[in-house]
Formats: sequence, structure tokens, C-alpha cells
Amino acid sequence: MNKHIYKLLLLFCCTSTLFAQQTPAPKQTEAITIEGAYAHLGNGKVIENSLIMFEGGKLTFVGDAKMRIARKGKIINATGKHIYPGIIAPAKSLGLVEVDAVRASDDQDELGEMIPHIRSLIAYNAESKVVESMRPNGVLLAQIAPQGGRISGTSSIVQFDAWNWEDAAVKVGDGIHLNWPNSFRQGRWWLGEERGFKPNKKYKEEQNEVTLFLKNSQAYNTTSSKEHNQAFAAMNGVFTGEQKLYIYADGEREIIDAVTLAKENNVKNIVIVGGYEAYKITDFLKENNIAVLINFTHNLPEFEDDDYDLPYKNPKLLVDAGILVALQNASAANFQTRNLPFYAGQIVGQGLDKEIALQLITGNTAKILGIDADYGTLEVGKSATLFIAEGDALDMRTNQLSQAFIDGRSISLETHQTKLWKRYMGKYEGK
Repeated sequence: MNKHIYKLLLLFCCTSTLFAQQTPAPKQTEAITIEGAYAHLGNGKVIENSLIMFEGGKLTFVGDAKMRIARKGKIINATGKHIYPGIIAPAKSLGLVEVDAVRASDDQDELGEMIPHIRSLIAYNAESKVVESMRPNGVLLAQIAPQGGRISGTSSIVQFDAWNWEDAAVKVGDGIHLNWPNSFRQGRWWLGEERGFKPNKKYKEEQNEVTLFLKNSQAYNTTSSKEHNQAFAAMNGVFTGEQKLYIYADGEREIIDAVTLAKENNVKNIVIVGGYEAYKITDFLKENNIAVLINFTHNLPEFEDDDYDLPYKNPKLLVDAGILVALQNASAANFQTRNLPFYAGQIVGQGLDKEIALQLITGNTAKILGIDADYGTLEVGKSATLFIAEGDALDMRTNQLSQAFIDGRSISLETHQTKLWKRYMGKYEGK
């Protein structure tokens, strides 16, 4: 009997390793020099014949290859290729849910409506196959955000090559996520209501609930209370400015109401997530210094009288108005986050400059998330988190990565999907 159990365990171990995540790369021990590539710095600038050097996980030189400077360590000839900073995916539940239909693998939503003290980071699965599939397209970092409820919890920012959530963490507890109520709602046809939008009669009531919670939280954190309240205590960072309040709102009225209420309750840093109608109130957003994580661009218009191409051109409208904007793709499933560079490429087709479009998934995102001191652009002193592509990374036909680095570590680009691709390509090519 013991022999049979042993054999079953051995078989399980052998088969499970076939689908295990790639082992995280060791720390950088040798200097690396990349020469000859087109370097897209993530700040709007391009170096056509670049020289990039990094050591100890940090960029030590970013400049023209024609400059007379000693090359260090391992030299990578990237002539004709393109170098980009690692792409950053904001406000996603990556690593919190693996299979939607399997409840045991879904940790993106906890019980309760006002739960800012819930930390999404501790549920993050660094060995998620969904997370692993991001890297071959250059998506190397993400803000891991909880979902559901009115106040969902606290997000953190991670890099995508780690053993566990402790290793993955780049910035812990960067912000709290608030789902603002809608002033309109869809008719519930299954209850006999007419289809289409109708006013939400509980909008004011739901708004007052948020107001009361903010006021109670502020009072709790400015007075000495004998009774400890985790939810109120967790809100302290948004009042001191140490954390940002990410407000999910799409409508013009909702955005104005949310920002006004947050400002009245001394919330220091506010970011709008979604922002479908943000282009209508750009003066208001600039006046209040509000950044926008714009919604999924590959989508249909929400209303009949919207321009047919509004979702496609929405980011450009905000950029042209001088708003700090980044791409978020909220309506897309987690696995579609790997297509973030192609959403940026689609905006180029709407007339946005290609290097500015790149900023919407690199430099701008880093600024909004508060990690721009280390990530988002290729600059001396910042993290060597970057990738080399055979062609234009914003074009799905040419975004073929040859190498990628996170904090100077050369990471694997193998995933469960690439293994299957190679397996079946070999099968059909052999016929």
C-alpha cells in the first residue's frame, strides 16, 4: 500500500512540474550592456542608436552608442531591435483570481461594503499562470487592486518575477479603491422592468453613505479613541496624503460628485479610474489636479448619441486637454491585460504620437501610481526593468520579445502557453 502511495505522489510531483511557473531569476551579478537598439525611453524621447548599461539592478548609462564610453560586462548586440521600459498595468486583480468559475481560486472580493483595511497583496499568487502570461508582451509590473463592494480595500504594486507576494512587492499599500455609485442604472429585464438606463433612486442615499464613512474615518483618525476600528484606521493614509484614493466613476455627474465630496473631506490625492465621460470636464479635472486611468479602449460606445469611435479616441481627448492619463482597460478580463501595448498602439491610429501613447502604459502610469522614482522610464539611477523587442512593441505583429529584465534580472519568457505553442507547432510542422 505504501509503495502505491509513493508512486502516486511521485507521479503527481512529476506532472505538476510540467506546468509550474518559471523559477524567478537570481539577482544581477554581472554588468550588462545593450548596444545599437532604438531606445524608447518612456518620456517621449527616442535614441535611435542607443547604449544602455545597468549594474546591480540599476541603469548606469543611457545614451548614444556613438559616445566614447567603456562598455561593461556582458554585451548584447541589439542592432535593429527596440528597447522599452517595462509596461505597467494599473488597477487590475491579476494574481487574485485564477479561474472565475472556481471559487477557491478567486480572492479578488471580500465580504463587506466598506473594507479599506483588506490588503489585496497578501492574497496575491506569484505563481499564477495568468500573471506569467503577461511577461512575453512586456507587461512586467502591475497594481494589484481588490474588487467589489463600495470601498474594496487597499492595493499594492508588484513585479512579475517572484517566489511569493513578499518578493513581488514594489510598493505596499499605495492606495484605497472606491466604487462610486451610479446616478443611472440598467433596467432589470428579469424583473419585468424596461431595458435601458433609468435614474437610480438610491443615488443620493448611496452617496451619503460614502460621505458618512469618510467623515467618521477622519474623525476617528484625528481624535484618540479607545475602541480600535480597522476600517476607519485604514483610511488615515488618504487624509495625510500617503495613499491615493482611486475612485471608479464613468459619468460626468459621478466624477464631479466624487471629486467634490472627496475634496470636502480632506482627501489629498485622487485618481479617477474609468473616466468614460472625463473628456467633458477636463477643466474641472485640471483645476483639481486629477489624473485619470482611462477605461478599456477596445469597446463599443455606451450611449446611442456617443461618437461611434469615442472609446478609441477617449485617451487622446484627455491627453490633448493636458490631463495626466494612463491606460487601465477595466472592462477587459485579466488575461487581456497582456494586450495593453496593443491598446496603446490603437490610440496611435487615432492620431496620438507613438511615444506619447507609450507613456500611457509606462511613464504616466508610474507617475500616477507613485513609483516614477524607480520605474516607468529609462533613466540613469532607475530600475533596470525593460525589454528588448524585435520590432514595434505597440504592434502585435512585431512585439516579439527576445529578452526582458526586471531590476536587472534576466527573466524567463517561457509560459504554459508558449510551451503549448512550441509543442503543437512542432507537431504540425513535422507533417
